[in-house]
Amino acid sequence: MDQNTASQRIQELSRQIEHHNHLYYVAAKPVISDYEFDQMLEELIRLEKQFPELKQPDSPSQRVGGTITKEFQTVVHKYPMLSLGNTYSETELREFDERVQKIIGDVPEYICELKFDGVAIGITYEKGVMVRAVTRGDGVQGDDVTANVKTIRSIPLKLTSGNYPDSFEIRGEIFMPRSSFDKINDTMYRQLQEDGYNDEEIADRLLKNPRNAAAGTIKMQDSKVVASRNLDCFLYFIYGENLPFKNHYESLKQAKEWGFKISEFYLKSKGINGVFDYINEWNVHRFDLPYDTDGVVIKVNDFRQQQELGFTAKSPRWAIAYKFKAESVSTKLLEVTYQVGRTGAITPVANLEPVQLSGTTVRRASLHNADQIQKLDLHEGDYVFVEKGGEIIPKITGVELAKRHPDSKPVSYITRCPECNTELIRKENEAVHYCPNDISCPPQIKGRISHFISRKAMNIDSLGDEKVELLVDKGLIADASDLYRLKEEDLLGLEKESIAEDGVKTKKISLREKSVAKILSGIEASKSIPFERVLYAIGIRYVGETVAKKLAHHFKDMDSLMTASYEALMEAPEVGDIIARSMVDYFSNPANKAQVLRLQAAGLQMKMDEKSLKKVISDRLKGLSFVVSGVFTKFTRDELKNLIEQHGGKVASGVTSKTSYLVAGDESGPSKLEKAREQGVPVITEDEFIKIASL
Repeated sequence: MDQNTASQRIQELSRQIEHHNHLYYVAAKPVISDYEFDQMLEELIRLEKQFPELKQPDSPSQRVGGTITKEFQTVVHKYPMLSLGNTYSETELREFDERVQKIIGDVPEYICELKFDGVAIGITYEKGVMVRAVTRGDGVQGDDVTANVKTIRSIPLKLTSGNYPDSFEIRGEIFMPRSSFDKINDTMYRQLQEDGYNDEEIADRLLKNPRNAAAGTIKMQDSKVVASRNLDCFLYFIYGENLPFKNHYESLKQAKEWGFKISEFYLKSKGINGVFDYINEWNVHRFDLPYDTDGVVIKVNDFRQQQELGFTAKSPRWAIAYKFKAESVSTKLLEVTYQVGRTGAITPVANLEPVQLSGTTVRRASLHNADQIQKLDLHEGDYVFVEKGGEIIPKITGVELAKRHPDSKPVSYITRCPECNTELIRKENEAVHYCPNDISCPPQIKGRISHFISRKAMNIDSLGDEKVELLVDKGLIADASDLYRLKEEDLLGLEKESIAEDGVKTKKISLREKSVAKILSGIEASKSIPFERVLYAIGIRYVGETVAKKLAHHFKDMDSLMTASYEALMEAPEVGDIIARSMVDYFSNPANKAQVLRLQAAGLQMKMDEKSLKKVISDRLKGLSFVVSGVFTKFTRDELKNLIEQHGGKVASGVTSKTSYLVAGDESGPSKLEKAREQGVPVITEDEFIKIASL
């Protein structure tokens, strides 16, 4: 066969295979036998081996895997992957509906969809061809798992029909069907039996639940193994410029026409009553599905209304997830132990008689604080009811009083730190006890350094909690600044054996030349991390990512922050009494100040980058606060917000008595206009804003 004939045959086989893939995995209407399909695929693979120059990136042969990925590349999301607000309460869902109606001034149309229990994924298509698939990660950036996602046969590698945009991203949930999960576990069970493991050992090694199995599978290095596990995926949201639809319902229909697998179980409802009907129906029938669901997602259908509702820092205001009530089991409380966090916060932990819950073995559960122990009236040896909060974190919800021993004693909260024996403190109006020994309490030292190196902070990914623990235990580091004094000879040959909770499993850490080089390289690279993340990394109590960014932009450098008074801090955006006092307390401590100065001497970024500062063009709008609402002719809403900030003004999401102006365009939110009238806030047009800003 010559190359031209081979090319034509490869194209025809690729077209037919993808067509039958769609019929089998998406439409569930196969028209040929598995044998006929396998014969076509084998012929395609054979031709691509014979003519490798003809193999295309979107070839169906990619579905069988074979790519080995040693490290998954980190990719910043073009559109942040925000999480949804959750509720288990009908009352809270009605409150969500009331908030939506108040803002849009009308009864909304909702779309109800099942919440699939899997792994979120964002898949980008260019000219109809899959180019990238990225996990959620921390919402800002995730891991490129394209090679593994290509093995999922329900996800099209190339779109063959439809008026799709040149470039767009579609989001969805990768999951493992129960049949695949059961098949894998059955195979593993037989193999482990043959290898001589007893039932208890086998149970510990089997996959625990489909969700965890999907999460582990999508990050496997060998895509061939991923292909063998038969993952599936439902797609449910599209991002892009100039999309050809006006609401979410239309987008689902279009995506299905383009060839994507869209769940058939979605509902359009005018108002909240139909939403409750949908929830009640699926709370019963979800167990009949061949995959796991843990709730219902409710979205405002109209995209313009979604835009009007906007976002919080973490989630959209136009969507919410209603979670089905978690499974509850009873088990015996063996003892209560106490953990010390990086800020010194003490967390009581219930150690339980092992029990199966939602597919996993639960041995421990958080008790949160002393008030929770008192509220539960917890006694030694009690039988307690355990649930999984959000189906993930075990929590104790009550005590089985009928089984309580008459001589049992109430659980008494400790008065001294379990690690350093320092007397605990509890501040007024706070629920948590703290160990005040932040200088030499081992878990606090390790926790602060682990926070410092974390992905959202200094991102020294060559280190980790276990290596930090090793370095602290060996006396090589006592705070974050010590990392920048480490040398190769300090690290080479260090070893530690860690023991798991069950006292049996062990993991050996051994630092060799390659890992030492990566650690030192990662530490050096962290010196270029921007100031705002350095500020977050040092771990001042109550100073999270958002507050650190606001403080960095407001004060510009660390020297100004260290000398800022309480009153000066209160003038910064997002800063209130608690944060201001925490900042003053932190920098009043000589040890903290000395550590920051050591970090500064090590070469870390302690001031805003000049390019970032240059974004402020003038101070014409200094001291003014704006709310922007509606559709404009000369600028987009985001462009107006950027202009306000570039000229020294502040942008707020809601109208308050402190708002200087409401900039209102066409279709501005009625609730914002009403609030402006109530508060006496001037409402200005786009042209009036241009005059005020002297643009």
